[in-house]
Amino acid sequence: MSGLAQEEVDRQIQQMVAFIEQEAKEKADEIAVKAEEEFNIEKGRLVQQEKLKLMQQFERKEKQADTAKKIAYSTSLNVARLEVLKAQEDHLKSVVEKAEGDLSSLSKDKGKYKQLVTDLITQGLCTLLESDVKLQCCKRDVALVKEVLPAATKAFTKASGIQCKCEIDSSVELNESC
Repeated sequence: MSGLAQEEVDRQIQQMVAFIEQEAKEKADEIAVKAEEEFNIEKGRLVQQEKLKLMQQFERKEKQADTAKKIAYSTSLNVARLEVLKAQEDHLKSVVEKAEGDLSSLSKDKGKYKQLVTDLITQGLCTLLESDVKLQCCKRDVALVKEVLPAATKAFTKASGIQCKCEIDSSVELNESC
């Protein structure tokens, strides 16, 4: 019995060892599966986190590009406006220069200049719509203004129905370049 019992003990020990090894293998497989699942979960979380970061970066860069585009458009619009203003200013300067030249030549034609002064006084009176007005004029034009003043006030009264007392203000002398 001792030999048989020893064999029986060895066989039972072998079965126990095999059972322990099987349990250890199953436990190791279980741990490996659990580790794989945790790895996949963590990997998915990290991938999602990086996707979110990339999307945020993309949105930020898209906004920057949109802002840059708006700034460029606004800048080009302002440049165009400035060009238009410059063209207007240049045109206005040329009109003023032409008007100065025309006025210079007009002042040499006494009949036309007299009519211009009359019309300008009448226009000024119509703009003011006052019954008592003092005029200022260049020293060289005082005699001409005195001459045309009655006709200008008459034209004003006819146009507005307002009687106007208009006289030259001799307390102020305009310079000769006027």
